[in-house]
Amino acid sequence: MNTEKIRNFVKTHRKAVIGGSVALVTVLLVLHITLFGGVLNAGDNLSAVRPSSQINPRIKEIEEKGAVILSPSEELNSTAAGTQQATKRARQKKTNSATTAPATQRPTAATTPSGNVVFATAAPVETPADYNAQWDQGYLVAIDNPDTSYSTAQITLTDEDRDLLERLCYGEFGGGGFVGASLIAQSVKDAMCFDGYTSVAQVINEYKYTGSTTSGKNTACQQAVKYVFDENRDAVQHRIMYMYNPYMVSSEFHESQKFILSYENVRFFDRWH
Repeated sequence: MNTEKIRNFVKTHRKAVIGGSVALVTVLLVLHITLFGGVLNAGDNLSAVRPSSQINPRIKEIEEKGAVILSPSEELNSTAAGTQQATKRARQKKTNSATTAPATQRPTAATTPSGNVVFATAAPVETPADYNAQWDQGYLVAIDNPDTSYSTAQITLTDEDRDLLERLCYGEFGGGGFVGASLIAQSVKDAMCFDGYTSVAQVINEYKYTGSTTSGKNTACQQAVKYVFDENRDAVQHRIMYMYNPYMVSSEFHESQKFILSYENVRFFDRWH
């Protein structure tokens, strides 16, 4: 009797039952993505999700703390040392590789038809990465393919470069918050350390950054620039040289490079050499 009543109810209210079921599945899916999504790592595809535990558990504390501002004498010393190290590293890089004049021009949607790009993944790692070790060293996002030899020289920004970089971080990845801005800032610092560029404006020009530098800035971008440059910290334990958003443009060039991670739809890469 109960079964018959249920069948009759379903037949009578078929549309309502189907609609309710679809709504329930949608809510559960959104809840799952919210709780467990956020970062795509090396080896993942765009449809995959990664646990939010890849983000440093101290991220709020790090962001709110800000950076330790160097005294004028410390700034002078670190600038001289940083310039020497960056120049030396850039010269070594250019001596050892004929491909250091990078093909950095960003392809546009017109040059790479949408749907034809195969998304790059990194080679699987033999030993699982120690996320805690990366967090303890101050990296904001733990990745499965860290480069334990990665390090950069200390670079002190001029007031002009600082202002320009804060605006660039906002224009390139304003929705990425402190982590997203730090990824952009690290990319600029890596370009200066490994390719020998001496100003933010030069990096913007050579790497063809297209993010607006006239849209202003926010606190997250200011804190990110302090963290990456003043404290000489980094978002991830790996060099990152290129980035792009595949939902805004298709790029075979970027996907041919060494994929490091994806954060909020923006994919970050290193060069192979």
